Amino acid sequence: MVVAGVAAALLSGCGNSNDKANEAASASPSASAAAETTDAQSSASIVNQADAFTKAVSAEGNWIVAILNDLTVDTDVVVAGEFHDKGKAENAIYRKLALYAQDADHKITASYTLTAPKVTVQSENFKVQGGTIKGDVYVEAKGFTLDKTATIDGNLYFKSDDLKTSAVLEGKVTGETAVK
Repeated sequence: MVVAGVAAALLSGCGNSNDKANEAASASPSASAAAETTDAQSSASIVNQADAFTKAVSAEGNWIVAILNDLTVDTDVVVAGEFHDKGKAENAIYRKLALYAQDADHKITASYTLTAPKVTVQSENFKVQGGTIKGDVYVEAKGFTLDKTATIDGNLYFKSDDLKTSAVLEGKVTGETAVK
């Protein structure tokens, strides 16, 4: 019940003031199981295990992925696929990783850490919000956003200058930020 409450609170307001990111989703006690059997592009994926996480951020995954606790993935993570805001094809291309829980007033109440050796971003307009990615992040798609509430505890590398220019980096990067 606690997990369901946290998930509902998190997804009820996973938005920000940015028009493309004002999403809302609802959750039930079986939300993570339902995400695997429903239309992947219209539902959120709420995960707390490494294998479920890697599937959720894959091309067959979901437009928004939220973790419910600190999570360690022992293999490289690839964020792939084209997704649209709120899972609706008529909306802008957009994808989000929520590394936090929030209350009914949209205030972050807990931040989580995703630990992975390498995270490669191939999804356009991918946003990391809240919490920390511990490991290096390689961006291979335009429109990457590191929200002011998020941290990369590692290096942030862009495949090209154009990709770096298209990024919005409001959060903290503890290592270097470079084109590589």
